[in-house]
Amino acid sequence: MSGPRSLRARLVAGVLGIVLVMAAVIGTISTLSLRNGLIERLDSQVRAAASRVEFRRHGDVPKQALEERSDEDEADNGMRPAPPDDDDDPPVPKGLDAAGQRVGTLTVVVAGEKADGSAPAASRAITAGYIREDGSYRALSAAEVSSLLDLEETGEPVSARIDSLGDYRVLVGHDSRTGDKVITGLSMEEDNDLVRDQILFLGLIALAGAAIAAFSGRALVRSSLAPLERVASTAQRVASLPLAHGEVSINERVDDADLATSQEVSQVGGALNTLLGHVEAALAARQRSETQVRQFVADASHELRTPLASIRGYTELIRRGSGERQDPGGTGAPEAAGRTAGPLGLSEEASYALDRVHSESLRMTALVEDLLLLARLDSGRPVAREEVDLVGILVDAVADARAAGPDHEWSLDLAILTPPEGMSEEEAEDFEPAPAIVGGEEARLRQVIVNLLANARVHTPAGTRVTTTLKREGKRLVIRVADNGPGIEESVRDRIFVRFARGDASRERSTGSTGLGMSIALAIVVSHGGALTVESSTDEADHGTVFTVELPAADVE
Repeated sequence: MSGPRSLRARLVAGVLGIVLVMAAVIGTISTLSLRNGLIERLDSQVRAAASRVEFRRHGDVPKQALEERSDEDEADNGMRPAPPDDDDDPPVPKGLDAAGQRVGTLTVVVAGEKADGSAPAASRAITAGYIREDGSYRALSAAEVSSLLDLEETGEPVSARIDSLGDYRVLVGHDSRTGDKVITGLSMEEDNDLVRDQILFLGLIALAGAAIAAFSGRALVRSSLAPLERVASTAQRVASLPLAHGEVSINERVDDADLATSQEVSQVGGALNTLLGHVEAALAARQRSETQVRQFVADASHELRTPLASIRGYTELIRRGSGERQDPGGTGAPEAAGRTAGPLGLSEEASYALDRVHSESLRMTALVEDLLLLARLDSGRPVAREEVDLVGILVDAVADARAAGPDHEWSLDLAILTPPEGMSEEEAEDFEPAPAIVGGEEARLRQVIVNLLANARVHTPAGTRVTTTLKREGKRLVIRVADNGPGIEESVRDRIFVRFARGDASRERSTGSTGLGMSIALAIVVSHGGALTVESSTDEADHGTVFTVELPAADVE
């Protein structure tokens, strides 16, 4: 399905449509007006021709009257048909040869025809003919005469179609003296040609006007919408800014010159400038709040490190103590029968409580260290740039994971060290893999891999196969940690990189998870210019999870 048309195209199409509609209306009105005027003129000419026929038939009308009535027609066509030369020519209806009759005039005389048409057919004597273009006479055929005789006498000229002659304007009348029925007609061919030429001319004018309107309208609309397009470009540039995090400053605004072009652009551009000002203020407030929270977390974490270190140190000192606490009498017997003495003579309950204090201090210390690391990464502090070999990190991390989770199947695929497919045996023997080197902090990158492997170990059942792969794809090194475990639900997968998010809300905290492992891994990878993504499926036939780490390869000589 195609998208909506641009406003420019719709405006040009609208203007073009209006021009064509107006041209059609004007052309129709002017053509109808021209046709009506031509018909009125032709009707007056038909009446004049009928009068000349009557004058010619009776011969008692003064010649001056005949000339006065035929002046207009003679000015149009002064041709006077020549009378028949011999008896072989068709008979000419009396009156058709009257002075002033023009080419195309026809006359039909039915002798003895009464006004009501009641005269017997046998008594009719019909004479019919018309004037050809060369000025000679031609008799009308029986079919042509029959079509003319079917016309009713209305006293007004009517239009008739004669097969071989075309359109005619015909007047049917009666001679009051002789009782003859007289039909006089003039050809409409010239008027029809004139109307057709008018329609063709108006059509060409309409097309030329439409073309002019299209080009000029397109230029006008383009110039009118140019400020609005610049407003849209401003909005697009703002939309492309990274507004989700970090310090944001929106310097884009609609120019004052564009605001002054029109009222509509001024309204839209002014509203956009106001909106951008509000957004910038809101983002600045959000940034100040985030900075304060980040600083508070960093300061609190830093302050907690000292007491946590003291707690951990003293618990270690107590736990390392040896010997049993003696009774006050110095007999060397235990303090009380049936009670087991712990380190430094502590009871079993006290020793258990001491162990819990020590383990919780370790967990809290790890949480504080994670918070400090996130605070440093959020502040945008650049990471140290040193050459880090990913092969060594992966070998050590997989070995450690195998020791920590012997109930899982661990495998390492260093595809980056093997010859590419399609190489010949000789090329494979001479193949020297490029070093898998990236620029960054080795300890942080190692932490990412350890977190991913620990995540696979903790959240998959025993017997799960975990495969770690290292490949080179273009200028990036790609690490994939894939397992065939039960997979991650979509609701959990969408927030897996959110801080303090847990894959199982009902899971006990005894696992030691803080919900920061994946968010820390993502922050570390992003700080190294890479990307961390996850794909997972919970289908019974095909289930499992794949974490993909992409890092830019370092340029190594």
